[in-house]
Amino acid sequence: MQYEMYQEIMDQPISLRRTIDSEKDHLEAIAKKFSDLDKIFLIGCGSSISTCYTIKDAIKSISNIDIDVQTGFEFVEHQYLDKGCNMGMIVTSQSGETSDTLSALRKAKEHGIITVSITNMPESSMAKEADGSVITLCEEEHAILGTKTYITQLFALYAIFFNMVESERAQKVLKQLYDIPDLVESLLKSTEEENKKLAEQNKDVDLFYCMGGGVNFGLAYKLAMTMFMEGSLKHACPVYAGEFRHGLIERVEKGVTVVFLKSGEEYDKVTLRAINFCKDLGVNNIIFDVTNYADIDSLLTPFALIVPLEWFIYHLSIYNGEDPGSTRHIGKVRY
Repeated sequence: MQYEMYQEIMDQPISLRRTIDSEKDHLEAIAKKFSDLDKIFLIGCGSSISTCYTIKDAIKSISNIDIDVQTGFEFVEHQYLDKGCNMGMIVTSQSGETSDTLSALRKAKEHGIITVSITNMPESSMAKEADGSVITLCEEEHAILGTKTYITQLFALYAIFFNMVESERAQKVLKQLYDIPDLVESLLKSTEEENKKLAEQNKDVDLFYCMGGGVNFGLAYKLAMTMFMEGSLKHACPVYAGEFRHGLIERVEKGVTVVFLKSGEEYDKVTLRAINFCKDLGVNNIIFDVTNYADIDSLLTPFALIVPLEWFIYHLSIYNGEDPGSTRHIGKVRY
C-alpha cells in the first residue's frame, strides 16, 4: 500500500522545477532589494522555521549578512522595533495562514519593515498581505511533516540569500543549486530500499537524538520536530553537534540511538568526534553522510540528506502501524 505521503515525496523534483521556472527572476530581484537592508528577520514554524535555521547557518559562514530567525510568537511578543528601521522580513509557511507567523508579518508591516512571504498558497493571507510573495508550485500537500513544500521553501531561501553574496563560493553554490531537482530525482530512486531496511532495523527504538552542526542543525531540528515526532510519532530531540559534550555525552550508552547528519570530514570535525565517541560506547549510531549521496558543496547538504531521511521516516511510520504524515492533535489547539 502507498500512503498519500509517498506521492508527495515523489513530487519534489517537479515541484522544484515548476518553482524555478516561475520564480527564478523574482527571487533574484528580491535578493537585489534585500541587499541594501541592515537586518533581515526570518519567521516560520515547524518545517518552515527549520529552513530559516538552515539558510542562516549557511550564509553566516560566508558573509556578514545580519539574519535573525524567530518563531512568530517570539517576534510578536518579545521583539522591540523602531519605526522607519531599514529592515526586512521573510515569512515562510506552507499554508500562508499560520496564525503566529501571520501576526509577525502584520507587526512588521506596522513598523515599516519590508516583507516577503514564501508560501504554497497564492490566495493565502500572507501572499496577499506581504509586500512581495514567492509562490512554491507544489500543488496541495497533506503530509504534516512537509516534503515538497519544505524543499521548495529551502530552495527559495538559498536562491535569495546566495544571490546577495558576491563571492566565488556563493556562485559555486548557486550553480549547483539549480541542479538540485536532478539530484533529488536520482536519490528518490536510489535510496528508498536501503532506508526501508534501516527503518525495519530501528522500528522498536522509542527515542532518537538528532545531531547536526552548522548547516545541518536546521535539518536535525526538522528531523526531530516534524519528521520523527509528527510523522512517525517517535520521541526525538534535536542537538547542536557542538553541544554534544554539554549534555548528551552523559546520556549516550549502549542501547541509545543517535542520528548524525554529516557533511564530510573537514566540515564536520565536531560531529566526527561525537560519532567516534559514541561508537566506542556501542551506541546505535545512524549516520547520514552527504558524501554517500552526492558530490556537492557542503553548504547544500540538506538538499541531499532530506531524501533518504524522508524514506526512513516514511517506512518507520509504516512499520509502527502509522499512516505517514497523518495527524492526531495538530489543528485542535488554538492560541
